[in-house]
Amino acid sequence: MTKLLFGSLILILAHTACNNKTQEVVESRDNTMYVNAFIGTGGHGHTFPGATTPYGMVQLSPDTRTIGWDACGGYHYTDSSIIGFSHTHLSGTGISDLGDILFMPFVGEAKIDSGMPDNPDLGYRSRFSHDDEEAEPGYYSVMLKDYNIKAELTATARTGFHKYTFPENEQAGVIIDLAHNIYGDRRPEHTFKVISDTEVEGLKQSSGWAEDQYVYFYAKFNKPFSYKIFENSELLDSGEVSKGKNVKAVLFFDMEDKEELLAKVGISAVDNQGAKSNLENENPGWDFGQIKMEAHNKWKEELGKINITGGTQDQRTIFYSSLYHSAISPYVFNDVDGRYRGMDNKIHQTEGSDMYTVFSLWDTFRANHPLKTIIDPERNNAFINSLLTQYDQGGVLPMWELVGNYTGCMIGYHAVPVIVDAYNKGERDFDVEKAYKAIVEASEYRTEGILFPSEGVKEKLMPKAKQQNIELGYIPADLSTQSVSKALEYAYNDWCIAQMAKELGKMDDYERYMERSGRYANYYDSETGFMRGKNSDGKWREPFDPRFSMHRKDDYTEGNAFQWSWFVPQDVEGLIELVGGKEQFITKLDTLFATSSHLVGDEVSGDITGLIGQYAHGNEPSHHISHMYNFAGLSWKTQMINDQIMNDLYFNDPNGVAGNEDCGQMSAWYVLNAMGFYSFCPGKPVYSIGRPLFDKVEIPLTNGNTFTVRAKNNSIENKYVQSVKLNGTELTKPFFTHEDIINGGVLEFEMGVTANKSLFN
Repeated sequence: MTKLLFGSLILILAHTACNNKTQEVVESRDNTMYVNAFIGTGGHGHTFPGATTPYGMVQLSPDTRTIGWDACGGYHYTDSSIIGFSHTHLSGTGISDLGDILFMPFVGEAKIDSGMPDNPDLGYRSRFSHDDEEAEPGYYSVMLKDYNIKAELTATARTGFHKYTFPENEQAGVIIDLAHNIYGDRRPEHTFKVISDTEVEGLKQSSGWAEDQYVYFYAKFNKPFSYKIFENSELLDSGEVSKGKNVKAVLFFDMEDKEELLAKVGISAVDNQGAKSNLENENPGWDFGQIKMEAHNKWKEELGKINITGGTQDQRTIFYSSLYHSAISPYVFNDVDGRYRGMDNKIHQTEGSDMYTVFSLWDTFRANHPLKTIIDPERNNAFINSLLTQYDQGGVLPMWELVGNYTGCMIGYHAVPVIVDAYNKGERDFDVEKAYKAIVEASEYRTEGILFPSEGVKEKLMPKAKQQNIELGYIPADLSTQSVSKALEYAYNDWCIAQMAKELGKMDDYERYMERSGRYANYYDSETGFMRGKNSDGKWREPFDPRFSMHRKDDYTEGNAFQWSWFVPQDVEGLIELVGGKEQFITKLDTLFATSSHLVGDEVSGDITGLIGQYAHGNEPSHHISHMYNFAGLSWKTQMINDQIMNDLYFNDPNGVAGNEDCGQMSAWYVLNAMGFYSFCPGKPVYSIGRPLFDKVEIPLTNGNTFTVRAKNNSIENKYVQSVKLNGTELTKPFFTHEDIINGGVLEFEMGVTANKSLFN
């Protein structure tokens, strides 16, 4: 079975130890030992198991497939052969890209095609077994069975480090494949140059999900090589290719038995000098073990931002694997000298903080960014400054930004809640007036003054639905696809803008955006009890079935009416009134979780996964719904459902995530809820209480305080909260504030086997 490498030995503290001893042990913990880097690599999780550092540009990982939805992470646990090791990846996305600069060691005959999964012998890919595979934060290794080569990988923020141990008496080599990618490259352009008998450099310029990508690289080996370079399978008579297509290089090495070949690779989006400088600054030597340990220590520090006691072994593993996955993206995009490629495709210099990329905002505004406001507010501020810089350079806040490109992917304008949530939590290390101007402009329909790479992206960034919402007061279903989802998300985003407007004293804006935030009511059909599409003639779209789904072609985004009818986090009280009062609201919630999970339609969205009734935990629009019972006086049902989600839909297994991991969102949901609370409505600095999984959680805050969550009489059976105290005072409502966390203190739960139905009533 798959091995999980364990980090440094940690001390374990008995519950009866004194407070001083507790602090000493907390500081010495190494939570990397709990991480299973293979969680999410099976099913539709789309994660990768390879080596990276927290928020690192280089994500060096094995690729086993490049085609199909489950190739988004480059690796799938069900595969049995490895194509090679590429330096850039996406963690848990539902669209493919990257997989840049592939290295693959080999022995014997050199092959320049990768081969096929059902017949690896046709190319350079190799069979492997999970029995010979190991992974931990910052390190990955595997035995390539066809070559009897042990491959080991580690990384710094901007460099990858390979170690290959070759067998005896075999010609040894390394393939460098610039044509390899985890998507369909529309405009490949490759540059490759042999600098010396130990150095190469190059550029992979391509167009995929991100339309204009640049990955420069500089690689250095600890042994001299000879080489052959191919373009479109033709052998070239030169050591240099400029603006080629389908470029691959084969490097040959004279190796002794069990001798280790080391390869260091720096990458950059700026130029080859940037890639080389990144390598020389971050990994100047040849000590693989040292770089591995440095990566390990960075993860030890990152995972030490939350320390837990209690729970089962699997729960601890799921928790720290989730915390690990929540710290992979967004990742740093500038070189060590501060240069980076901007949204305008020009080279810029950072000012004050790193530049970040890979903003999966439709997903991560819900839990991952709110998690960062607790455990890493300085980095979350840096994320916001990156978004504002992208606004400066491109003319609009991104919806889904990737390597300095607008993609226009998904719906809404969810850079808004990320900014407003931080602002309302007192985290304001950014230009507030610029931020306000940016979020207002994000809500408007305009086509001037914005840099678009193509008309297709332009239409996604500025959909007609925005114009219709502004001019008509609603979005007609016969004029815009996904009209209901867009309208509900616009209403929530507009509520966020209203909150910041009020704080800044912009009362006219506050009134205007509050009115817009209430437009969700336009879509509620009291006859059916669901949010529905309304045509331009004012009539409901027919036919209607709340179980129906047609992926991205109907009135809902990656969901159906059952899931989307609840997306009113900004005004639950108004939603309760809209549906007919608390009793009707509770009945509808109960029906959501208890009804059949049957879906209707020939093109049902593959994102509707992790079903409990029609609640779909595998996709983000459902993530707040379990906490809605807290608003209706039935907090015990929030506790019951959350317990079911955490125990039935998260596993210590490759197929351990109910849907796409989505750049940390699925994981951040688990981290927050396992601690006993959730960021129900980002933009409102209030947390909703659920069911804690662990006896004790300690969060050493960056301001020097510590926030502690304790759960007395906690166990698998004792899933119901009997009472909650904050700093010794019993809570009368199932909510507490961000300020309560930042001030430090103790949130104490008393747990029991039966529901306390009078709690918070």
